[in-house]
Amino acid sequence: MCRRVLGKCVLALAMILASLPSVAQTRPEVGALTAPPASVLYVGNSFFYYNNSMHGHVNQLLRGAGITTPFRSTSITISGSGLAWHDVGSYFRPGAVASYSFNAANDIVMNPPGARLFDIAIMMDCSVCPIHAQLGAEFPATARRAADTVRAQGAEPVFFMSWANKNRPEMLQGLAEAYTRAGNDNRALVIPAGLAFARAMAERPSLDLYVPDLRHPSLPGTYLAAATTFAALFGRSPEGNRYTAELEPETAAFLQRIAWQTVQDYLGASPRRN
Repeated sequence: MCRRVLGKCVLALAMILASLPSVAQTRPEVGALTAPPASVLYVGNSFFYYNNSMHGHVNQLLRGAGITTPFRSTSITISGSGLAWHDVGSYFRPGAVASYSFNAANDIVMNPPGARLFDIAIMMDCSVCPIHAQLGAEFPATARRAADTVRAQGAEPVFFMSWANKNRPEMLQGLAEAYTRAGNDNRALVIPAGLAFARAMAERPSLDLYVPDLRHPSLPGTYLAAATTFAALFGRSPEGNRYTAELEPETAAFLQRIAWQTVQDYLGASPRRN
């Protein structure tokens, strides 16, 4: 565990920080979405739903940035799931998911029948699946099927690069490479949340981004993942955002900076369209 070998873990994270742009030996070919999304589907597991769901924090960051255009998001998660557990096509079935939503007054609003349900689908595999000895070989095909399904519904696929376990920072290189390749193979944007975790931990190891199981995110971890998602999707810095998730202002500012620096380093300072 990291608390028993703190010096070793900090050293490993410092080495990762020093080489963040090259952690994924393959560089991402897609640097931005074709257009800012107005509706988002999240497909994943408990990494998304911890701390009252990451998608809610992204929504709050949008409000905190003064973005007032209509925005809708839905999170579909299965505990412990890999991407292959999800029947992604069924999430686009008319009259089911996202057939209605709630307005600011918590009143149900029926969404127009036949309208495109989601602009993008953000998808992640289980925390270790892309690099697992038995499951890793299936990840490229799983990612391809999911991306093709999303595109067949008129939406754009996005992959969410998850973070390493706290006590296994060496996981990150494999995860970063696997997700970057999946993004390139499917002409899809990749959100570099895992790289943001590594950068934050290397700069400030006293800030715990994990709960005691060393895998799932604490509230600061979820906030960092949300800020990185915001930055990657909308191509704008979360720095100075009014929404802080009730974290200490200085902590929120630190995580906002880390998110933006990571997105710039990974995707490029100048957004590229796919």
